[in-house]
Amino acid sequence: MPATDLSLLIDAALEAGRIATRYTGRTAERWDKPLGAGPVTEADLAVNAMLEARLPAARPGYGWLSEETEDSTARLERERVFIIDPIDGTRSFAEGSRTWAHSLAVAENGVVTAAVIYLPMRDLLYAAAAGQGATLNGVPILASQIASLDEAEILAARPNLEGRHWRSGRAPNFTRAYRPSLAYRMALVSQGRFDGMLTLRPSWEWDIAAGDLILREARGRCTDRAGNPLRFNNPHPRLDGVIAGGEKLHTLLLSQIDPETAGIRP
Repeated sequence: MPATDLSLLIDAALEAGRIATRYTGRTAERWDKPLGAGPVTEADLAVNAMLEARLPAARPGYGWLSEETEDSTARLERERVFIIDPIDGTRSFAEGSRTWAHSLAVAENGVVTAAVIYLPMRDLLYAAAAGQGATLNGVPILASQIASLDEAEILAARPNLEGRHWRSGRAPNFTRAYRPSLAYRMALVSQGRFDGMLTLRPSWEWDIAAGDLILREARGRCTDRAGNPLRFNNPHPRLDGVIAGGEKLHTLLLSQIDPETAGIRP
């Protein structure tokens, strides 16, 4: 990883925040993507245009994968690739909420090596580079090391508690919380604000790439729902869910999830 990849992502994320906050959320023009792929706003597209012009120009040899750019197989031929979500939590942005984020990452041979999650409306910038630890606004952060599900507070959407996902037919007795941005959920676990997070449905790479590295560099563990390390820049850029938390809590969660429901589903 070039030493300047992280600084490049930080500068780009700050510029993304300046662009996105020029829009006013509820009054920003909004469309629904085809095939139920969710909403997109003019702010998403403006941020994506800036990032797509700026980042590949700074790293001509890198591939490109972004939620708001038509995918190309050309990225599969590149050793390094940018993985970008211009605005994670578009629905929240469109509703005028402050809980949305820019998620920027670089992956090398499938492993994320530099990452930034930035929430401009909350003045929160999470960052990490491989082997250098994770920070929030420049201050080192560490994931929770709690070792009890009964005492844990875990970020998860309500459908993840359905009995079909769990060996016992019911979810463990943890306290559930929720935030609309998946990248922000992973960042909150990285800083120890919550003990863990999980999503048991197929997840797009751009939602989780940055959070994967930030959490691992904060001494947490992050895998798919079957316990496999996350690998990025796949031909179909979707992974089989995410389980994240401190090492002990991650092990406990994984032991409770039913492996028969694992695997990418339509």
